[in-house]
Amino acid sequence: MTRGGREGFELRRKPGFLPYNPKLTELARANRKNPTAAERKIWNEVLRLRQFADYKFLRQKPIDEFIVDFYCSSLKLVIEIDGDSHAEAVEYDAARTWILSGHGLTRYTNHDVLHNISGVYDDLAQHVSVSQRTTDTE
Repeated sequence: MTRGGREGFELRRKPGFLPYNPKLTELARANRKNPTAAERKIWNEVLRLRQFADYKFLRQKPIDEFIVDFYCSSLKLVIEIDGDSHAEAVEYDAARTWILSGHGLTRYTNHDVLHNISGVYDDLAQHVSVSQRTTDTE
């Protein structure tokens, strides 16, 4: 089955399974081997080995037609670290933001991660707390 007429894009219909383009798998693996300084910092100091409230995060996760920096399935949370490339591709980034917002998109800048990791941690903790309260009341 194709989606939107795009060849090679299979829509997976399993519960909890995110749609993705299988052609992105190899690129995601390559990206995991070559993280940016900001990605390395947040991974090592906040997300790796369930350091953040015992939640499991994946790095460079294909979702839809994109590869996201970090994803936590139990929180339904996408974390993107925005660098200089995001400022250069405004139209692409707007489409990406619109699609990923449906998957709980949270964004931080390279500068935030590299120079204020405790602030990023606190913001992420607050975001998760709000998400949990919303889920508990539904």
